[in-house]
Amino acid sequence: MRACELQTEFGITSLKIVDRPEPAVKPGHVRLRMKAWSLNYRDLMVVRGQYNPKLKFPFVPLSDGVGEVVEVGEGVDTVKVGARACPLFMPLWQAGRLNDAQGKSALGGAWPGVLADTVVMPAGGVTAVPEHLTDAEAATLPCAAVTAWHAVITAGQIQPGDTVLIQGTGGVSLFALQFALLAGATVIATSSSDEKLARVLKMGAAHGINYRTQPDWEVAVRDLTKGAGVRHIVEVGGAGTMPKSLKAVQTAGTISLIGVLTGGAGEFNPLPILMKNIRVQGIYVGSGEMFAAMNQAISRQQIRPTIDRVFKMDEVQAAFRHLESGQHFGKVVIQG
Repeated sequence: MRACELQTEFGITSLKIVDRPEPAVKPGHVRLRMKAWSLNYRDLMVVRGQYNPKLKFPFVPLSDGVGEVVEVGEGVDTVKVGARACPLFMPLWQAGRLNDAQGKSALGGAWPGVLADTVVMPAGGVTAVPEHLTDAEAATLPCAAVTAWHAVITAGQIQPGDTVLIQGTGGVSLFALQFALLAGATVIATSSSDEKLARVLKMGAAHGINYRTQPDWEVAVRDLTKGAGVRHIVEVGGAGTMPKSLKAVQTAGTISLIGVLTGGAGEFNPLPILMKNIRVQGIYVGSGEMFAAMNQAISRQQIRPTIDRVFKMDEVQAAFRHLESGQHFGKVVIQG
């Protein structure tokens, strides 16, 4: 079978397509014939060596993909051959609160990833996908979509009339927009591109703020909310944007801390968290239970993920370069 390996060193140019033997199916496991995969910023960090500098080579990257179940192991009766399914981001986190052991099962990081023609997963670590989605669309769900669902719906408990701020137009942010609108919230979006903001407004956002032309975007947010601030912020910037988020969020509001696009180093004054009674919630993707609940909503409302561009497997380096450029709107996908 074909697989993509980060071979002898870090870097996009180290990604190579190789032949590997197909893995055996153990009891309690299933074999997926993969159809499509999607990229996350975390995958770029893995390839650059920023995520786990001690990674052992060769290593198969990527956490997100969709495939057809072609074989089930002994004792499996919950998954059927022929089903279309995604591996969970953390196959061992199927329900309940995250623990250390479950966190150490993250694909494409702690565990090898899924960028191969065939993968074998624990039967409880895969979930069926909405029937109306294409393979390319379904491949975007395991990390970005579940992360947004966890932030906005499961932990965020967004209600009709709430105001939500999304940062940028990557996969998590656009899924957060869709789920916040589904919950009846008003959405404000930030971006460095007026063109991207126009597209977000067409998707249903109420307001767009260009943070290059309006660097004090937290002031603009408070102006748009008549001084109150937003109920919830989907924080993907990290240390570089957190100080502004603390000013933009309302008293007793919530900040879902998801990404570190501006880097992990930096300082901010934690006093506003205390004085404004702000809840800062770390979001590390989500469980299989969250994935299933999200899929029900996606199916019921016929929601479709936003795909920027689709590459072939042998164009994997170009796919990563495109993600690295930051020019994408939505998800970057690889299709077999």
